Amino acid sequence: MTPLNLDALDLSALLCSRVCHDVISPVGAIVNGLEVLEDESDTSMREFALELIAKSARQASARLQFARIAFGAAGSAGASIDLADAEKVSRGMFADDKTQLAWSAPQALYPKNKVKLLLNLVMIAQSAIPRGGLIDVVVQGDGEAPTLTLKSKGSHARIPAHVEQMIAGTPENGTVDAHGILPFYAGLVARAAAMDVRFAIEGDTVTIKATATAAAMPEAPTPAPADPEADRPSDSEPPETALA
Repeated sequence: MTPLNLDALDLSALLCSRVCHDVISPVGAIVNGLEVLEDESDTSMREFALELIAKSARQASARLQFARIAFGAAGSAGASIDLADAEKVSRGMFADDKTQLAWSAPQALYPKNKVKLLLNLVMIAQSAIPRGGLIDVVVQGDGEAPTLTLKSKGSHARIPAHVEQMIAGTPENGTVDAHGILPFYAGLVARAAAMDVRFAIEGDTVTIKATATAAAMPEAPTPAPADPEADRPSDSEPPETALA
């Protein structure tokens, strides 16, 4: 199937829709909490409203910080992003959620697109366990040819519908909507980062693995050609047949 080439304007519009979708719920909860504070005099209701506002503000902030790196141009002055920052924003996304996050990665700067791919795969891993569970993230290798392994374990785990086609850039119906833009964008980032993404499922665990493509792997050094003069005795060395 021919890969879909999405217009730049459509891509930016769909990504904006995705960010708005993620943020509008906690922002709406903040508005509701403020309305309760205006209309209620009951102490317990006002305390509940304040707790709702505080929790929702944390959620909105965490989602915006995550989107800033996963979709945006955070750190655009350089070509690398600290994996510690990626861990921080990922943990913020799951701070008040039913999904737990385990993270194992070196303390290092990685190429920007590889970190963006990792964060997008975190979101896809979350969608693989709709009832919650554990996402185990492991990053191995150096920044040039890393291996990113994400395992989602939970009840009713499944590979999200059409996600493999979306990442490949070949959606089944030839179009992308705001619901499918995240895996489609992850595929764009994977190709830009010279990474290959594969999915597997066994029991209640979905595994997402991203590895460097063959073109991105460093070439083995070519051995130097043998010097035909190296084994030839020099003029200063006596021949082995010389008389004592």
